Amino acid sequence: MTTPSYYAHGLRRMVGRSRDENHRAATPLELLFDLTFVAAFGIAGNELAHGIAEAHYGGAITGFLFAMFAIVWAWVNYSWFASAFDTDDWLYRVLTMVQMAGVIVLAIGLPRMFASIIEGAVVDNSIMVAGYVVMRVALIGQWLRAARGNPQYRVVAKSYALLVGIAQVAWVMVVILPLDLTGFLIAALIAGVLDIGAPIIAEEKGRRHGGMTPWNAHHIAERYGLLAIIALGETVLGTLAAARVLTDTEGWSISSIMVIGLGIVITFALWWSYFLIPSAHILAVRRSKAFPWGYGHFFVFTSIAAIGAGLHVIGYVYDEHYHVSTVVAIASIALPVLTYSLSLYLLHAWLVSAFAKNPVLQISALALPVVAIVMAMVGWPLWACLLLVTLSPVTVVVSFESGAWRTLDAQVDKAIRQATAVAATNKD
Repeated sequence: MTTPSYYAHGLRRMVGRSRDENHRAATPLELLFDLTFVAAFGIAGNELAHGIAEAHYGGAITGFLFAMFAIVWAWVNYSWFASAFDTDDWLYRVLTMVQMAGVIVLAIGLPRMFASIIEGAVVDNSIMVAGYVVMRVALIGQWLRAARGNPQYRVVAKSYALLVGIAQVAWVMVVILPLDLTGFLIAALIAGVLDIGAPIIAEEKGRRHGGMTPWNAHHIAERYGLLAIIALGETVLGTLAAARVLTDTEGWSISSIMVIGLGIVITFALWWSYFLIPSAHILAVRRSKAFPWGYGHFFVFTSIAAIGAGLHVIGYVYDEHYHVSTVVAIASIALPVLTYSLSLYLLHAWLVSAFAKNPVLQISALALPVVAIVMAMVGWPLWACLLLVTLSPVTVVVSFESGAWRTLDAQVDKAIRQATAVAATNKD
């Protein structure tokens, strides 16, 4: 009788995992990898909050959007590859460690990039791109392993390796060229298009020559949910940063109590509303929906992190060393909340091919952040305006739990039944 082995050794061929693998969940290695993004989100959020406090609105927002693109795209590249080809052998683990080092280097370069944009000098993203080079070299190595491991995925894997390399060369050129802000934005747009276009081109080549990557719908939906939770950590940190200043300057006043309470409520409501969308069940039968769904999450993650930065800005309102108005603080939270709500609404509509049939709810959720900014302009206290902003995601949650879930459930059920029927017809 052969004794079972409880440990994996050596190298394994990257033959591709089953896209229908049951009970596929995030691995401990993926969770460890995600920890590097906690740091990256934190630095980006702090830089945004400080830039707003210094009244460098345009530079701070531009730097934040660029930083979030770099951070989220680095995570996306790793997570989709892992969903399809994770072997968890020693070489896969080592290359993941190299990618983690790249994320840390990227995060180290964020303050320098923000400062160069705010100061209007030649944009300095050299350290960020150095981190990207580290990550991409490791990622290209993973794709070449996948190309060698299974002939079925050779074309798609080699296409990814080539296109990722081309995009990386473009980013290096952005560093080498002495570009002012305008030139940098144009060059970054070109490099970014090459970067985000790579998966679309590679998957299409794979579809025509053997096979597309076998990512697992339930696994990838869980991974996106975990990154949303990591981003939500910024709202907790933002609340804490504001609370420390408020309690130091005012003690336990109604303002400090309300800011702390509403910060936690808005965090919880954002979490609750995100997980109202059963993405995994739909992606499992409508895989063609994956690209817009995955790319659309950039706005979700960015808006969550920006909300955390906005909560941090509240602390600057009460800091005597800064001159931040209530209007600026509320706008820095309300506008990301508006973006978040709209993004979730459109993502759900895209997945089920139908818009939610509750216009009163949708208008209320989108209007409340705008009303909060108006009320701040007319002199309402900060905590009251923050309450209006918080009611936006809370309204969605309350409406869902009060019965709107039946409509959404029917839309999801219809989408799944239609996709299943089409798949059965095509098989016949």
